[in-house]
Amino acid sequence: MTYLLFIVGLIGLFLGGEGLIRGAVGVARRFHVPPLIIGLTIVGFGTSTPELLVGLQAALAGAPALAVGNVIGSNIANILLILGSAAMITAVPLPMARMRRDFAVMIGSTLLVWVMLAGGMITRAEGLTLVAALGIYLWLCLRNAAGSEPPATEDAPPALWQSLPMAAGGLVILMIGARLLVDSSTTIARDFGISEAVIGLTIIAVGTSLPELATAIVAALRGHSEIAVGNILGSNVFNVLGILGVTATVTPIPVEPRFVGLDMGLALAAALAMLGFAALPGKVGRIGGGVLLTSYAGYIGLMGLG
Repeated sequence: MTYLLFIVGLIGLFLGGEGLIRGAVGVARRFHVPPLIIGLTIVGFGTSTPELLVGLQAALAGAPALAVGNVIGSNIANILLILGSAAMITAVPLPMARMRRDFAVMIGSTLLVWVMLAGGMITRAEGLTLVAALGIYLWLCLRNAAGSEPPATEDAPPALWQSLPMAAGGLVILMIGARLLVDSSTTIARDFGISEAVIGLTIIAVGTSLPELATAIVAALRGHSEIAVGNILGSNVFNVLGILGVTATVTPIPVEPRFVGLDMGLALAAALAMLGFAALPGKVGRIGGGVLLTSYAGYIGLMGLG
């Protein structure tokens, strides 16, 4: 039964990703919003729902520090694992001219939270500051999208009554698929005698990033690379400003010292590496994707040894 749930969860991830991508592209075309903006907002924020749920549940359960590890680990996985995986399928263009603001927000928010973490606590006031910053960023994204031309295609864009339910249904299926896959994978790992520490560092850590992974792969296969890139950038921004902001607003987040070292350092290094790909070659090819995946494997290995 466990293996059947694993297969169902895996199928659900990619069916959900397919629906989300098709629906999001339809919304983009109908409202003349570029796919990159849709990826940054609807897709990027939507696929971060698991991280948000984990953060809020942890806060309400009296363990808000779990939200910190979840956010940092997800941001590392989004770039090293997800961008790397998408690049192994097809070269992922990174249009620097259109993404300067988004890179600045991602890197700036990472540095800001690092400073907050170094203080040993993310307070309610700091949480509200993060949420306010997210609101400003979202407003800028939507304001700059006004009046943009839709993607050039010969056929007419689908009606909203088709695109919106497809995107929403795809997101729901993504959530269900991710939950089934995480739960079944954990059970299988335990059956094979894998330690709880390794399970937490691998299956659970990657679990909340599975929607982003499925969405990025489907987007790459469908030739919608801008949505894949927007998904990664938007998810990383939402994780830091939205999830930590909302969680800290609910209850102040105590910070373990270990997060201020290697984990935050790698999160920033990954963000800078993505910026470097955008500034120099302007894309991530298969070699670059291999480097990102190898770096992530090394990080997971290091965590397992620790």
